Amino acid sequence: MDELIESFINYLIVECGLSRNTILSYSHDLQIFTNFLLSKKISDFKDVRPDTITSFIISEKRRGLSVNSIARAVVSIRMLYKFLLSEEKLLKNPLASIASPKLWKRLPAVIPIYKIDKLLSVPDTETKIGIRNKAILELLYATGARVSEVAAMQTDWINLEYGYVKCRGKGAKERIVPLGTKAIEAIQNYLNIARPKLKNSQNSAYLFLSKAGKPLRRENIWVVVKNCALKAGINEPVSPHMLRHSFATHLLENGADLRSVQEMLGHVNVSTTQIYTNVSKQHLKAVHHQFHPRG
Repeated sequence: MDELIESFINYLIVECGLSRNTILSYSHDLQIFTNFLLSKKISDFKDVRPDTITSFIISEKRRGLSVNSIARAVVSIRMLYKFLLSEEKLLKNPLASIASPKLWKRLPAVIPIYKIDKLLSVPDTETKIGIRNKAILELLYATGARVSEVAAMQTDWINLEYGYVKCRGKGAKERIVPLGTKAIEAIQNYLNIARPKLKNSQNSAYLFLSKAGKPLRRENIWVVVKNCALKAGINEPVSPHMLRHSFATHLLENGADLRSVQEMLGHVNVSTTQIYTNVSKQHLKAVHHQFHPRG
């Protein structure tokens, strides 16, 4: 169980870009849950039943925990099971019949456009790794792709002539996302100049390779984004998922319709995409406050 939790925490760090405090909260909640399971002689997540979750909630209430703390723990467990199902580690979710607590939704963190420009200009395009990193950053921001989608991307999924890329998202669902001119240029340079100089480029189907010729993992791409952000002088933590948030928010701020953004992000429900309209409204309020005579 510890190994599966470690994989889940790594996913939260790399894919979701959650803060250190949030990660610590998830780790704490799941450690308590694991200890509870072991006390019930359950050593595998697949053996957990709905009544096990109910017993855990009762146990936490008897320990004197607040409703908010218990609700947070249930959310942590639910997120863990969603991850395990998506990774095909489990076939059933014992929380499917248990109602979710109503929690406030936090607005996603977004990088301002002027900082995006700084970030994208950081890679040294005189080197093969710099050219590769430039292509990674441009692709992330141009498409809003998840970091796992970029890591899994193959060379024949990109059509630079027509300007689009195929993303394979959650549940192996595929979608076509347009590429902008800057992203096309960066990827073209990488394919023509840098990638042929990397080991195993002739034999690998994957788009982005390491110096050793291995496919870049999610963690590798996260490090690329983080290091480039530091070089760009961006003090707040930056993750690939923040580029996805920024992609969606900047599109809506500039007049894109919600359904189109939903399709490009690969969201099943438009309600998931609607959170970005709240970010856009916050931007409009800030502009109104700054420039209106009675703002």
